[in-house]
Amino acid sequence: MGTSPAGTVTCDRCGRGNRVPAAAAGTPRCGNCHAPLPWITRAGDADFAEVAGQAGPYVLVDLWATWCGPCRTVGPALEQVAHELAGRVKLVKVDIDRSPRLAQRFQVQAVPTLLLLDNGEVVSRRTGAASAPALKRWVEESLAVRR
Repeated sequence: MGTSPAGTVTCDRCGRGNRVPAAAAGTPRCGNCHAPLPWITRAGDADFAEVAGQAGPYVLVDLWATWCGPCRTVGPALEQVAHELAGRVKLVKVDIDRSPRLAQRFQVQAVPTLLLLDNGEVVSRRTGAASAPALKRWVEESLAVRR
């Protein structure tokens, strides 16, 4: 279940390492077994449109801060959800202290703030930490409404 900052992802199915760019069209797949790969990346004010805008799947945005205890709790849970929903969502993490324009754009009043985007449009919003099963349920329910 590995994702490194360099953009290398270990396939959950076959265990092979794959390079996954922060911004690309479509959905990343394993070069070996062709399974959908979890897509977890970071973005900021300068590159958010490119990173979040080209994704084929829905974009799950984690607006967080380094000083926020609940943010540190929800981060691993969101990564687990990204693995479980590989091919359906792209997780984009945004540090609001380094990206004040995005915090303002999305009207962040508390952290963590979680957004589900479809073609750049906010289709669901949630504030506060939750367990991985609760977050997965929230994402799946939000996606079901969009179908």
